[in-house]
Amino acid sequence: MSARKAVNFRQVGRKIVGAARTYKEHAVELNNPIPSEPLIFLKPTSSYIEQGQSIIIPKDTLELHHEVELGVVIDKPGKNIPEASAAGHIGGYVLALDMTNRTEQSKAKKAGHSWCIAKGFDTACPVSRFIYKDEIKDFQNVSLKLKVNGILKQDGNTKDMIFSIPFLISWISCRMSLEHGDLILTGTPPGVGPVSAGDTIECSLNDLICMSFDVKSENMV
Repeated sequence: MSARKAVNFRQVGRKIVGAARTYKEHAVELNNPIPSEPLIFLKPTSSYIEQGQSIIIPKDTLELHHEVELGVVIDKPGKNIPEASAAGHIGGYVLALDMTNRTEQSKAKKAGHSWCIAKGFDTACPVSRFIYKDEIKDFQNVSLKLKVNGILKQDGNTKDMIFSIPFLISWISCRMSLEHGDLILTGTPPGVGPVSAGDTIECSLNDLICMSFDVKSENMV
């Protein structure tokens, strides 16, 4: 991924690994306990969309939430990666949205089931263009902002993460091999909230990337 060319995530991505509750204030706002170790989930690569496409609210969804995140793209594969060398496995980044079907997630939590339906529906992982590694000087000091219809909802920074990005890479790699093209969603800062059909989501990463997506109902498509 070091070559300066466009990246088609549907082609190169093998899996999307999401990390939940990596910001203390986000865990608190949803009345969740502060985790002592990472809580992860998977999204299928069929959930990828890029700018120009729409976020589609699945049928029978009462509440769909936005979550803006820094996405880390793995270049160098690895298993049991030491935290001290984890940054060397990063090939680049994306600005990402972890769209979450709270209706399904609430049902899953009550039943003790996985979050795959809540997190893995089509259009659940909007991403920006590929951000080359040298475009971000300090991945642990990245500004993330999100607006809905022009109103600021999320304004956070990766420096406030409970678990550092190298720690996340190492921890995940001890549970599953990381492969070239894998995407790690590193969690969302506080301010998450609902979106409705007709809304426009705008988000940014530092002064480097801005992207926007309109929101539609499945009945509108």
